[in-house]
Amino acid sequence: MVVVMRKPRTVVVDDSRFMRGLITDLLDEGGIPVVGEAKDGREALSVIADEQPDVVTMDLEMPTMNGIEAVERIMDENPTPVLMLSAYTDDDAEVTFEALEKGAVDFFAKPGGEVSMEVSRLGDQLIETIRTVADADLAQANRADQSAATATATPTAASATEGSTAGSQPDTDAFDDTRTVVIGSSTGGPNAVEQVMSELPGGDCRVLVVQHMPEAFTSRFADRLDGATTEYDVREASDGARIGAGEALVARGGTHMEITGYRNGRIRVGLIDDDLGHSVMPAVNVTMESAAETITDPLTGVILTGMGADGAEGICAIQEAGGPTIAQNEESCVIYGMPKRAVEAGCIDTVCHLDDVAATIRELV
Repeated sequence: MVVVMRKPRTVVVDDSRFMRGLITDLLDEGGIPVVGEAKDGREALSVIADEQPDVVTMDLEMPTMNGIEAVERIMDENPTPVLMLSAYTDDDAEVTFEALEKGAVDFFAKPGGEVSMEVSRLGDQLIETIRTVADADLAQANRADQSAATATATPTAASATEGSTAGSQPDTDAFDDTRTVVIGSSTGGPNAVEQVMSELPGGDCRVLVVQHMPEAFTSRFADRLDGATTEYDVREASDGARIGAGEALVARGGTHMEITGYRNGRIRVGLIDDDLGHSVMPAVNVTMESAAETITDPLTGVILTGMGADGAEGICAIQEAGGPTIAQNEESCVIYGMPKRAVEAGCIDTVCHLDDVAATIRELV
């Protein structure tokens, strides 16, 4: 069977003529038609209105109208999936999260220094990301500015038994009913994770978050989660970090986060620099599988919006260990990739709307 690759019509927005040309060449080589270019946000609005593209690549810092304002105007006037192009800096990380809040679907990190060389090296990844962004559900990407509809959780299998053990269990002195929640997400995940975290019961869980994101962004993401909820102390994971009830760790970009110990209700994590054969770092599978092997008390796995199949094996490991498993439903996902693969693997106990994920966890607690 011949597989026809999607060729989304794209508009490239960047104040650098050289960068516009470079990105256009990369997309052309990958079979992605570039139907227009713009040097700033104001010009982009006109080009998008004329060309009606499937996706827009958007620079952050531009004269006349920057990327943030442009995204907001695009979503108001001519809703189109937007991929932000961001440098590896703290300032750009913060602005990128603002763009996601305004409705941008995802971002592609442009490293500092010889940017052109790095973008050329990552051309295949950029093309894959553009294809994914073109298929995004804009209604869900813009949920921050909408009153979200509620949906009822739909059971897809018999409920798993809570608190059962699996694998070689570590040293834990007594049963602790504090639940460990492992959340995995990718495209569309930052806003979804923030919503779930802000609605979780305070002090009743230990939370591990694995969001596909470069290293320069995960620290700022942890800070934003920490500010979004007064119920949890959230920080970026470091090698040897420990958490207990009411605390959360965000996996550091560019490394895998595994659970290396569990004693007296506290989890210890380790960071792995080797890719271990995974296409993403951090990988949801690594964290979930190590949690299933190590945590002896109540454990829940959650798969939220995102592209790809990462998390399917990990969520199966948690279910096999007796932990309830939850997947976000297609209706509320920006990209229904990771949850779909987890459901297809037969390892999800409950499929529910994003608005009901935290409530489902609360019921377990």
